[in-house]
Amino acid sequence: NNLNYLKITCESIKKNSRLNNEIIIHVNDGTDGTLDFVKDNNFKFTYSKKNIGLCSSINKAVKSCTIDYLLYTHDDMYFLPDWDLILKKELLNLQNNKFFLSGIMMGPDSHISFDCGKSFEDFDEVKLLNNYKSYNLYDYQGSHWAPHLIHKETWDKVGGLSEEFDPGIGSDPDLNMKLWNQGVRIFKGINNFKVYHFGSITTRKNKKIIQNKGDQTFLKKW
Repeated sequence: NNLNYLKITCESIKKNSRLNNEIIIHVNDGTDGTLDFVKDNNFKFTYSKKNIGLCSSINKAVKSCTIDYLLYTHDDMYFLPDWDLILKKELLNLQNNKFFLSGIMMGPDSHISFDCGKSFEDFDEVKLLNNYKSYNLYDYQGSHWAPHLIHKETWDKVGGLSEEFDPGIGSDPDLNMKLWNQGVRIFKGINNFKVYHFGSITTRKNKKIIQNKGDQTFLKKW
């Protein structure tokens, strides 16, 4: 139920992509018009009548994927220009499918602190597009952040996201641990692959949402 943010995300992918990407949306609940939106715009989607959690949702959506490279994103991220060409360039330098490539988040409380709005209502797209190239972090090793790209073959080997972490806290380091155990050693954050992130919209707008104790689950598991 983040329709106004989802629209921004989808529009940014369509506007700022250079390749023919497949967009798959999982709709949890969708009573705010999200379900109608994805149908009316002919997006590929999966659906659950109730909120089944991040991990179960992504695992369900991935089953509809027809492309070898899976890029996971939140529904409140704006993809900046040429993001997919930047990833393609990285992929050409790799020798195998054992990688985890991650973007850099921009926003008021992100990796790169740059305020272009804290909500869809005050989002300043023009300011963002005119200035994002001037704000940089660096390439680094050790990322577990979204958005991230892994190969579908690797995803299948680790069984996707671990659904015991639903609704989602702790699922990202758990995924990385499973990848590590499959021999993945490249966990690269790519400076030029940038997104603007409004930040934890689902939990921020609903203080009563029940979260899992992902840190405890992670420690007991590993």
